Amino acid sequence: MAKKQKGNRIQVILECTEHKATGVPGTSRYVTQKNRKNTPERLELKKYNPILRKYTIHKEIK
Repeated sequence: MAKKQKGNRIQVILECTEHKATGVPGTSRYVTQKNRKNTPERLELKKYNPILRKYTIHKEIK
């Protein structure tokens, strides 16, 4: 029987950085995966924020 290994791919949550500063209620979050070995630092991506209706920088939380 094959051994079960802990993989390098982990699930991360991306949260909008500009949304908190505006004071508008709600949050913009995305769930994605990253490779722990290739990108050990926190992930930053430009994603669409439907509440602000524009593309903003989303940073990894937790």
